[in-house]
Amino acid sequence: MSSYVITGASRGIGLELTKQLLELPVTQVAKVFALTRSRPSNSLNQLIADNSDRLFSVIASVDNATDLKRAAADVKARLGEHGGLDVLVNNAGITAFSPGGTRNLTAEQLTQVLNTNVTGVHLVTMAFLPLLEAGKGKKVISMSSTLGAISWAQKFKLSPTPAYKISKAALNMLNTQYALDYADAGFTFLLVSPGWLTTDLGGEGADFPVDVGVQDVIRIILDSTPAQNGKFLNIHVPGQEDAWGSYDGKEISW
Repeated sequence: MSSYVITGASRGIGLELTKQLLELPVTQVAKVFALTRSRPSNSLNQLIADNSDRLFSVIASVDNATDLKRAAADVKARLGEHGGLDVLVNNAGITAFSPGGTRNLTAEQLTQVLNTNVTGVHLVTMAFLPLLEAGKGKKVISMSSTLGAISWAQKFKLSPTPAYKISKAALNMLNTQYALDYADAGFTFLLVSPGWLTTDLGGEGADFPVDVGVQDVIRIILDSTPAQNGKFLNIHVPGQEDAWGSYDGKEISW
C-alpha cells in the first residue's frame, strides 16, 4: 500500500492524478495527500467527501518553507508513527505569456515563474524528504515539459512562454542534481512530460483531454524503478508516436 503527496491538486493535472489514483484499489494506493495553495476547489472537496478515509487536504504554498514544514508535519501525523511517504508528485506550476519572446519578458514574470516551478519544487522536496526516506517507494516525480528541453527549442520557438521554458529547463537540472545526490539511497527522481493537455494552463487547443495524459503518467509512476533515476520520460499515446509532441513513451533528450 503506497502513500502519495500531490502538489497543485485543486485542478488540472493534479486533480486528475488524484482522481485516477483513488480509482486504484486501496491495496495499491492507501492514502493521497492533496496539497493546495489555498482552500480546495469544489471538485477536490467532492473527491475528499467521497474518499474521506484515503484522501486528505493539505494547505501550503510551494514557495513558503514555513507552510511546507507545517504541511509535512501534518502528513507525518496522518501516516502514523511508523509510516513513511512513498511517492511525491511535484505537479504545481504556473506560466506567463510574453508575446514576442524575451523582448517582452519582464524580470517579475521570470522570477515569479521560477519561484513556483523551480524553487518551489526544491522546497517541497526538501520538506518531504525525511518522510520519503522513511517510506518504501522513495519516488519523486516532477512534471516537466518538452518545452524545457533545449534539444527541442527550435521546434517550440513560436510558443510565447519563455519564462515557462526556462523554468522547466532549470527543473530538469534540479532533478538531475537530486538524482545524483540520492542515487545510493535507493531513490527514483524522475521527470515526466505529461503532454499538451486540456487544462487551465494548457488551454482548449491542446492535443488530448487531461485524463488521457494522466493515465499514462500514472503508468510511468507505478512502473518506475531506481534504474530510471534521473531520466526524463515522455508519455505514450498509441497512434500518436509521430505526432507533434512525439508521444512515444521514450526518454527525452534535453
